[in-house]
Amino acid sequence: MTLNLPSLIAVVLGGGALLSYAVIRLLRWYRAREYNRRLLEAVTKLGSDYRRDVVIADGNGATLHIDFLLLTARGILLVDLRDLEGNVFGSDQMSEWTVMSGARRFTFPNPQAALYDKVAAVKSIALETPVEGRVAFSSSAQFPKGVPRSVTKIEQLATEFPPMQGDALGMATAAHSEAWIRVLDKLAPSPLRKPTPI
Repeated sequence: MTLNLPSLIAVVLGGGALLSYAVIRLLRWYRAREYNRRLLEAVTKLGSDYRRDVVIADGNGATLHIDFLLLTARGILLVDLRDLEGNVFGSDQMSEWTVMSGARRFTFPNPQAALYDKVAAVKSIALETPVEGRVAFSSSAQFPKGVPRSVTKIEQLATEFPPMQGDALGMATAAHSEAWIRVLDKLAPSPLRKPTPI
């Protein structure tokens, strides 16, 4: 079978377009994968051990989803991750927070109440070990009217909970290891589990 020149040009152009589309999709996938890997690393480097996408009983017959639970030198840290882009308007008293990004606008429930419930559930098991919680937003979120209580940016978590290495981290977390084991025993995988980025 022979192709005439117009048919050959059409095949070449079609193949080129298909190849370009595949390359663009691959690059987008790779950038998203790298972004998620950096996000995961930024959170997990804060502790000597962590669990991701787990549930814990709330004491009333239901369960609470936890994005990240970490054993740190300061105790146990619970991190609720919010990967949002745009200006976030929220305060401790507001029941709904608003995100504005260009022409796009949406609201979501104030995440603080859910965070406090999760911290209370973990504290009930950890007993004397300190348990803290943070709602951590990605760097593409801005708070033009101020940052509410227990809210931070992912990159600022390392300032508040400095990563420790080797023996120093092991010694610092040893005091909390029994509580950590008790908490781990009460966790289960979350049905809301997100795909692992790496």
